[in-house]
Amino acid sequence: MTITLDNALGWRDVAAVARGSALALSPAAWTRIANANTLVAAIVERGIRAYGVNTGVGALSDTVVDRPQQRRLSRNLLMSHACGVGEPLGAEAVRAIIAAEINNFAHGRSGVRTEVVATLAGLLEHGIVPEVPARGSVGYLTHAAHIGLVLIGEGRAVVGGDTVAGGDALAAAGLAPLVLEAKEGLSLVNGTPCSTGLACLALARTERLLLVADAVAALSLEALGAQMAAFEADVLAARVSPGLKESGEVIRTLLTGSRIIQAAQGARTQDALSLRAVPHVHGAARDTFENACTVVDRELQSVTDNPILSGTPEAPVVSSEAHAVAPALAHAMDSLAIAVAQVAAMAERRLDRLVNPLVSRLPPFLAADAGSCSGYMIAQYTAAALVGENRRLAAPASLDGGITSALQEDFLAHPTAAATKIQTIIDNCERILGIELLAAVDAGDLRGDAADCAPGTAALRAQVRAVAAPYRDDRPMADHLARGFDLVRGGLSIARPSTGQPPIASGASS
Repeated sequence: MTITLDNALGWRDVAAVARGSALALSPAAWTRIANANTLVAAIVERGIRAYGVNTGVGALSDTVVDRPQQRRLSRNLLMSHACGVGEPLGAEAVRAIIAAEINNFAHGRSGVRTEVVATLAGLLEHGIVPEVPARGSVGYLTHAAHIGLVLIGEGRAVVGGDTVAGGDALAAAGLAPLVLEAKEGLSLVNGTPCSTGLACLALARTERLLLVADAVAALSLEALGAQMAAFEADVLAARVSPGLKESGEVIRTLLTGSRIIQAAQGARTQDALSLRAVPHVHGAARDTFENACTVVDRELQSVTDNPILSGTPEAPVVSSEAHAVAPALAHAMDSLAIAVAQVAAMAERRLDRLVNPLVSRLPPFLAADAGSCSGYMIAQYTAAALVGENRRLAAPASLDGGITSALQEDFLAHPTAAATKIQTIIDNCERILGIELLAAVDAGDLRGDAADCAPGTAALRAQVRAVAAPYRDDRPMADHLARGFDLVRGGLSIARPSTGQPPIASGASS
């Protein structure tokens, strides 16, 4: 599939490119890029002072850089700003950042040449993944600089699974290293493409995660004989929340026709909150997700370079501003991180009820022979540990603060940190849901009434049993849990009854 960039990409477009779709630019987009570059040429020719064009950057913004040194400035910015540390980002994350960067330039306010954008697009087309260390950025500079290094034949890139020098990666694809002109070095490290690209991936993963969370909860509700009166449509309608309504509909659809649920009605006045409040927690997360989608799409529709260009070649206008600061994006990712962490915390509570014989009325820890077998006893510990890690990670990155560049950049919104840490929270939530998924299916087997399951949950159980046998302390638990994680992340196909959209059957992300 080819995604065509005309006015602006949406978050789904960026996620699709990250996962392998091709990216093309419309003629109008190419024209905007070229027109903006004529403004840079006019600024350079006339000596109009412009940040990062003929001045230094950051605290050096009042230091004039004469014309012979402007190419050197662009190159040096990549060299000095490429100071990331730690393990590299995965291929999808890097591709998402590149797609968002191309989107930013296509607004036609940055001034880079079309050759720069074409070479970035060439990285995507030829499967060249710049090696981008994941850590060491308080904003947006570091990750983008490592991508920029490859454009000029420096740095390293992964091609076909092998790590090679940036110049060799370009040569193998028939691409020439760029010699950067004025402002291009600054534009390549500036703006919010890094945090925006990562946020697009977080949204794609969260969308699937929330549907899977509803499905896994339905399996647990059935295994525990939940009281479904709390999930009736007219009851849930009393609380206004589109997300709550959708979660309730998914759960009701999956449990329709369950003789287990029917037999349990009236057994208790009401269930514990980890069962009864599933639509409320999952629904709140869905509502937070929808708000985050709006924020990320606005970010993609926005120009986030500094400075931005306008006017004509005869009267160019250079505007220094703060569009590269993205507090709204940081807030959205922080909020979504909290929402996903809460979904994970509730899943662990349902898991605990599945393994606790005092409330499940099932064998302790779902063990085949309690005593000689421990079943899911320690798997619940694992889930609890991941909940604790999520709690620590969910502290808002947007409040981290920090002072950089000799007081010139004395406020930091940390959108990249927010968009990075949510990836780990999502990963942890997927693992917790994977444990609950396996435990819920095993619990259903131990009930001995699998034939009475709802058609919806029976279909889910069949998918699980196709790859994971019941756990009987007969193999390392870690291997068993890995199968649950794979199912949650991408292997479980689930219908989306309230949207009419096709099932989500894949959601892997690196």
